[in-house]
Amino acid sequence: MSENVVVEPMTEEFIVWRCLHDGPLAHDTIDQWPSASTMPWACYRDRNNPLLMKLTRTYGSCAIIARDGDQIVGHLRFYPKTICDMKGAGGLCLQQDPPAGPVENFADSDFPDPAKIEDKTLVVHCLMTGSPQQKENPYQRKGIGSRMVRALIEWAKTNRWERIEADAFEDIPIIYEITGSAGHTFWERLGFHLADRHPHPELQDRSQFVKTLEEQARSIGILPERARDRLVIRLDLT
Repeated sequence: MSENVVVEPMTEEFIVWRCLHDGPLAHDTIDQWPSASTMPWACYRDRNNPLLMKLTRTYGSCAIIARDGDQIVGHLRFYPKTICDMKGAGGLCLQQDPPAGPVENFADSDFPDPAKIEDKTLVVHCLMTGSPQQKENPYQRKGIGSRMVRALIEWAKTNRWERIEADAFEDIPIIYEITGSAGHTFWERLGFHLADRHPHPELQDRSQFVKTLEEQARSIGILPERARDRLVIRLDLT
């Protein structure tokens, strides 16, 4: 199956405005969502579509997608670090409200000309192959994630970006299942190195997520406090 998957930059032809938590997406299904869902999907669509379209037109793309026929089965979202640092960007999570997601009118902001950006850093926001929250995921652990990262590296070099950064964590299953982030080993195998490590500000409470995170860490021999760290992984392109 994975040998039929095409990996390529996202274009204006199909803006993938939501993630794959409910399964693969296509032109005729992306605007369909479970009727019982409490997520404000229409609001996210109306916010995300113009934002992603503007980012794509301004910078050439903002995602690498994996396509199996007409189905999007993987995505790697990335943004210029300058955009991530702008007021209203929040965490740029497309399926959350501010501050984790961008404000409603963020697409109306003045995005800097790519030729005038001094910090030529791209930031990986999330990486997902298949639907990690579904029981059956035929696209996971087939090398598709690595192919998307390599495609991003080539795209970044072609478009004269100087480095790529990604948030990573210890190699704990729940991190990928919930956040769309990968463990540091994944990135290191692709040539990235550890640039910084510090306690993640959102993982210092005693939520059920953090408790499960610590339990999984203990089960594989990782100190619980290290499981709550944020690791900044970097690849220099110059």
